[in-house]
Parts: sequence; C-alpha cells; structure tokens
Amino acid sequence: MGFFSFLLKPEPKAEIPPLLVDMHSHFLPAIDDGAENIHETLKLLKSFEDRGYKKIITTPHIIQDLYENTPDTIFPVLEKVRAALIESGSSLQIEAAAEYFLDDRFIEMLDADQQFLTLKDNLILVETGFLNEPAYLRDVLFKLRLKGYKPVLAHPERYVYLQTKKEKLEELFYSGVLLQINTMSLGGYYGPPALKLAEWMIENEFVHFLGSDCHRTRHLEPLEKAYKSKAYHKLRELPLLNDSLLD
Repeated sequence: MGFFSFLLKPEPKAEIPPLLVDMHSHFLPAIDDGAENIHETLKLLKSFEDRGYKKIITTPHIIQDLYENTPDTIFPVLEKVRAALIESGSSLQIEAAAEYFLDDRFIEMLDADQQFLTLKDNLILVETGFLNEPAYLRDVLFKLRLKGYKPVLAHPERYVYLQTKKEKLEELFYSGVLLQINTMSLGGYYGPPALKLAEWMIENEFVHFLGSDCHRTRHLEPLEKAYKSKAYHKLRELPLLNDSLLD
C-alpha cells in the first residue's frame, strides 16, 4: 500500500466557511475617503455578497477638521444605499456605525456623554495615528470602559508604536480592549511589519474581529490575495466575534 500511496489523491482541504459580517469598511459614498459614488458602493457590496457576507456594518471616519461626520450626515446616505440595494435585488443587510479617531473632539464628546455610533450595543470602533502612541490613549480607553463602552481598536497591527513594542499590545489586550485586524494586512498589503505583527497576534490569539477596512474597488484585488494567505486560514481557526453582530 505504501508503494502505491503516491497514486492516492490527497484529502481535500476543508472549505473555510465565510464570515457573515464585515464590521469595518468605508462604503457610504462621498462622506469620507471611501467609495466615491453610489455605483462604486454597489459594486463593492456585490463583491462582499458574492463572497458570502450577509451583513455589512460600514464605518465612516469621524476625524476632527477632516471628516466631521455625524448621524445627520451618515444616516441619510445609508438610507439611499439601502434603497439602491433593494432596487438591485440584493438581500445584503447594511448598517452604519463609525470609526472614531481618538482626538480632542472625541474626548470632548466623551466627556459630554454624547451618544456614539456603535457596531452593536456598546461596541465602539476607534483608531489612532499610525506613528506615535497618543499620550492619553490608555486614559481614553479606560474612560470608555468606565462609561459602559467596549472599545474595539481598529488595525493595531498597522501602528508603528505597537509594531516596535508588542508589550503595549499585550497591555491593551489584557486591559479588556478588543482588537480588530485588517484582512488586507494578512496578504502583506500594508507591508512586512504589519503582516509580522498580525501573525504574532494570531499566534497568541490576540484577535477578536477581522475587518476588511475596504475603501475603494482597488482594494478588492488585495482582499482576494489576503483570503488565500496562510495567515488568513490560521486566523479563521480562532473564535472571531464577527458573526455575533449578525442579529
């Protein structure tokens, strides 16, 4: 039997079931650096539906002096996208939250107990600058938790201040901050340091969510590359929380 074993067909690899929910993207047209128009939005959403997604929680930027979005700028556009989806015959669900930049404006909103747009219940997606750790990072994250929010830190693998000091990432994880890796990081789109830290996070099971962070149609190709990567396959073995956002 061993002599002829080379004739045997290898066992087929188990198909990775699709994630049902993407919780980080920029698909609402013309309100940040994401989709430019409704046509690009619909093309992006069709691509995600074809891959098996059932729900998109799109997260436009809210950044002081750059993208000062509010519910008044976000939800009317969301309704237009929903109407266009229905007209196209799609059954994909789309909701909107936000990706909050931790800047002075955000701190003012937090101190004033303003209502934030969340992924679900009390889950709030936040980001920082890429190069330097904000001096107030831990204080803001602690205050968010104190007010009943669960902060989800977007794409920590891309932050240089975490790439060079993994112990800071460990501190965030053990303090209760949820961590979200970008899908494209797993295909090397953001460079070797981001990929290396993403792989380390996966190895140590420091990942709660996977998000596309897809902005434009030019991201569809690197997303496909990432889906085929070893890092993606290994990450999908972890108990990600994406699909808990479906209801």
